[in-house]
Order: sequence, then C-alpha cells, then structure tokens
Amino acid sequence: MNELFLAPASLKKSTVSLPGSKSITNRALLLAALSKEPCQLHNVLEADDSYYLCEALKRLGIIINRQHDNIWQVCGQGGLFLPETDLFLGNAGTAFRSLTAVLALQQSHYRLHGTARMHERPIGDLVDALRQIGAHIQYENNVGYPPLHINPFVDNHHNELYVSGKVSSQFLSALLIALPQLQRPLTIYLKDQLISQPYVDMTLKLLTQFGIKINKNQQQSFVIPARQSYRAPKHYWIEGDASSASYFWAASYLSGVPIQVEGVGKNSIQGDITFLQHLHNLGATITYGEHTTSVSRNPAQKIPAFDINAKDIPDAAMVFCIIALAAEGTSHIRGVESWRVKETDRLNAMACELQKLGAQVNTDNDSISITPPEQLTANAHIKTYDDHRMAMCFSLVSLLHVPIVIHEPNCVNKTFPDFFHRFADVTCPLDATQNHLKTL
Repeated sequence: MNELFLAPASLKKSTVSLPGSKSITNRALLLAALSKEPCQLHNVLEADDSYYLCEALKRLGIIINRQHDNIWQVCGQGGLFLPETDLFLGNAGTAFRSLTAVLALQQSHYRLHGTARMHERPIGDLVDALRQIGAHIQYENNVGYPPLHINPFVDNHHNELYVSGKVSSQFLSALLIALPQLQRPLTIYLKDQLISQPYVDMTLKLLTQFGIKINKNQQQSFVIPARQSYRAPKHYWIEGDASSASYFWAASYLSGVPIQVEGVGKNSIQGDITFLQHLHNLGATITYGEHTTSVSRNPAQKIPAFDINAKDIPDAAMVFCIIALAAEGTSHIRGVESWRVKETDRLNAMACELQKLGAQVNTDNDSISITPPEQLTANAHIKTYDDHRMAMCFSLVSLLHVPIVIHEPNCVNKTFPDFFHRFADVTCPLDATQNHLKTL
C-alpha cells in the first residue's frame, strides 16, 4: 500500500500556479475535434481524465499533437469520426457522457466503457433523452449504467426532447455540445431542477467561443438553431482549475496566510469561483486580479460554524468538510446529493474518514453535518477510495496542527498530478527537524 505522511505544517506566504481546468480542457478538446479548423489549446490539463479523452479522440481519427508542455494542437474533422470503435474512458465522467451524446448522432457502431466505478455511475437520464430523437443505445449489463453499445442514429425528426438535471448537469452539457450536429432546430426542456447550473453556463460560454449559438430561456429550455458549424479559434487559452484552487484558497483561510493563486481571476467562466463568495461570508477577505485571486483572514478571528447550500459547487464544496473541523460548533453542507455518484460515494467516504479524526458526523440523502472534536485525532490513516478530491481535501488537515497519513495519494493523477509537490512548496513543518511529506 502506498501511503503519504504529512507532518503538522504552517503555510508560507507564496504564489501557486494552477493546472488547466479539467472541465474546460475536456470541453475544449471535444469542441476542437468537432470543428474543421485546427486549434492550438494552451494550458491543457495533462492528467488522467484529459489523457483518456485524448486517446479516445485519436482512436476516432482526430489528430492531436502535443507541441510543448500543456500545449496541444487539435486538428478537427468537422464532426466526422472513424466507425466501429471501442473506447475505454477510465473514470472520466465528463468525457464519457459528452462522447456518448456526440457519438449517438453518428452513423456507426461504438462501444464505450471504463473502470468498475465508471460502470456504477448513472447515465440513464442522458440515454433516455437521446433516444427521444432517434438514438439507438443499448446497455451491455445493467440498465442505466455503462458499458454502452451505440448503434447508427436514425433521425425521427422530433424537434424537442426532455432531460432530467437532478443527478448531474453533465447530461445537459453533453446534449448542448452534441446537438448542434443536427441540421434542424431543436429545443431541450428540463424536466426538473438542475444541479450545478454554473457548469452548464460554462458549457454555453465555451460553445459561443467555438461558434455555436444556443438560446437559453429562463434556464428551463434551450433552443438550438439549425445548420450550425463548430468553428475553433486558432488559439484557445484554458483557465486554471478553480476546483483545484479551492484547496489553496481554503489553506489561506484556515491559516490566515495569503497565497496568490495564478490562473483564475475575476472574469473566470468556472462556477467554482463562487467558492470564494462562501469564504467571504465566513469572514475572509478576497482579492481578485485579472488572472489571480488571493484569500486572507485575520488568524485571531475564530472560524464560525456555517450552513451552506453547495448544489452549484459540489466538487469545491468538499473542502468545507475540512474547514468544519476548525469551526466553532456544528456546520452543515447541503445540496450535495450528487456526491453519491461521483468517483466514489463521497457522502459516505467523507463521513467515514472525518470520524477517524474524532468528528461527529451525520448524513442524509443530500447533506452532511460535522461537529469537530475538542482535539483532532493525530496520525489518522485516511482512505482515499481512488478519489482524487478525498486525497487533496484531507491534506489540509496537516494545517490544523496534527499529523495525518493519506493512503494511495497517487489518485490525484486524475486531475492534479503534482498536487502534493505544490502543497509542499507552500507549506513548512512546524517542527523543523521533520520532513513534511514522507512516503511510507
């Protein structure tokens, strides 16, 4: 078993540069592949999720060349893909769902599959929506879950479809990316309340940047005009990942030591930037630059207990579980039902691991409540469940002046391969004789 020991640490006033946004990288890769024009993507996230999508697109006939670190040249084929292709997508949910929608409109056969956990993540709402307009998709094993067999599309000329948004916003985003391929107008209607609305807004902004026009009507319907073409810009710069930034923003908040985060600024298109507003509501001072952000807090100021509805920032919201360990009283994080169908069941995983630190934890279907102990348990062994965000979240416990052991820390390769190196750069052990990060 691979384990990483983190000694009690303090934060150094410093600057950290972020890797490219996973959400933007995967969307931009696919949109560039759907375009006819070559596109040079800058600040690409080079991590497991983007590699899975990249390899899938190459198998589909798209030419992608890595020109320099984090710079990829994508030569799109205008929506044409090689037929009869078997695609393995690991546990990359965004890639799996978007490709499902795009390939469901092709005139060929495809098989999409992934890791065992990917096969436990629901996709039925997306398949149901695609079937309404003539997609022929079959489940290999369990109804509603991958693997999928996609058969040639037979357009039934229906001009509207209905999709649920209560499990994942990725289903709607996938449809918005794929459906401009149709040479007729179509309207998408939401059947229920959409979670993670900012991710859909981000998709719409990216589509605009790649030449696609979609009319949104009061967030409940989306009108896609006919005869549109994807047009990639010659160069596209990908923002730093706001979800990844949340760990450093939280580190600054917990310690009171400011870190300047480079790559995400005041005009970010990512919904997770609103994580900063929640910190502001808890007494933090937020400074926004054009491409930078920083957080500060008076370290003499106690951290108040909080009650947060996090349905729009489910990934970044995980960090609040660690902040709750330093708060005065019981804190509540609500609107996180989607945690149950992420890389692991994050509600259950969070509850189990927080309890190892001595916290009292209660969960229900869409929320978690955390009461910190008088003294955190030292040297807790934290299981990560092959979930990158579990590993990154619990690293912050070392800033609460207790040592902690992270099991299987390499799971961060999914979105932030050098996270622990970056974390080590901005921290120092409280005991100068100790090695802050040590592999066991």
